[in-house]
Amino acid sequence: MNEEYQIEYLDKPEWSIIGGGIQSYNARQAGDDNSKSLCFVIRAPNQEVIGGVIGATYWDWLQVDLMWLKEDLRRRGYGHRLLMMAEEEARKRGARHAHLDTFDFQAPEFYKKYGYRVFGELKDYPAGHTRFYMVKDL
Repeated sequence: MNEEYQIEYLDKPEWSIIGGGIQSYNARQAGDDNSKSLCFVIRAPNQEVIGGVIGATYWDWLQVDLMWLKEDLRRRGYGHRLLMMAEEEARKRGARHAHLDTFDFQAPEFYKKYGYRVFGELKDYPAGHTRFYMVKDL
């Protein structure tokens, strides 16, 4: 290893440099990913954001990063609507598949109800729980 180079810890990651580097490398290997973020939110009458879904489309995939609703809105159809809106937007962008991850104490059964299936698990993450990795064909 060349001693001219140093490795250091940073409290604030260099996302633009490292992310830009991996994005450039990926494009050379697999073509332009056409990445584009998506976000749908639910607003209360007072305009407070009380739920939503955040994700992105890459190549022909939808990645659902985060989905959350205030507890009093759950089991009222809002989660279903958010997920369907994200999937529909992804289809418009050419996505043919979707993936996400969720914990056993979050919503694996919710996602299964809408066609997602488990393709991987991490047991004891966190201790005593399981993290599920799920996929769906759009």
